[in-house]
Amino acid sequence: MLNLTILAVGGVKNNFFKDAIAEYLKWLKPYLKVAVVEIAPESFRSDSDKISAKDKEADKILSYLKKYDKDSVFILDEAGKLYNSVGFANLLHSRLGKEMVLVIGGSLGFGEKIYSQGYPKISLSSLTFTHEMARLILAEQIYRAVTIMEGKEYHY
Repeated sequence: MLNLTILAVGGVKNNFFKDAIAEYLKWLKPYLKVAVVEIAPESFRSDSDKISAKDKEADKILSYLKKYDKDSVFILDEAGKLYNSVGFANLLHSRLGKEMVLVIGGSLGFGEKIYSQGYPKISLSSLTFTHEMARLILAEQIYRAVTIMEGKEYHY
C-alpha cells in the first residue's frame, strides 16, 4: 500500500472545493492511506515582503519534510514534468510500499530553498490554477491513478 501525504501551504476556504476534495479523499480510502497536512501561509504586503514570505514558508516545508527520505518528496510546479493519467498512475505504482509526499506551495510559489533541494517536480498542467483548484485536480488525478492501477472502469 502507498502512504501518500499532500503537504500544502494554506487551506481550502471555498466549501465547493472542500466538499469535492473530501469526496475524492473518501473514495481513496480503500486503496491507499492519504493524509493532508496544511502549513500556514505567510502574509506579505509589498514586493520586498514576498521573498521573506517564501523563505519562511520554505523553512516550514523543509522542517516538516525532515522526517522523509528525499526521494519520497515531489513538488508541484508549473515547470515540472507533465504526466498523462496513465504515466501518473505508473509513478504512484512505483511508490507502492513506500512513502510519497506531494507538496503544493503557497500563492507565491516555492522559495529558492525548496528548489535548491533538487526534489523532482510534477506539473498538473501548463495552465495556471488557483491553489484550491490545484488541490481538487490533484485529488481527482490521484483517484484516477489508483483506479487505473486497480483496473477499475473510471479511466477510459
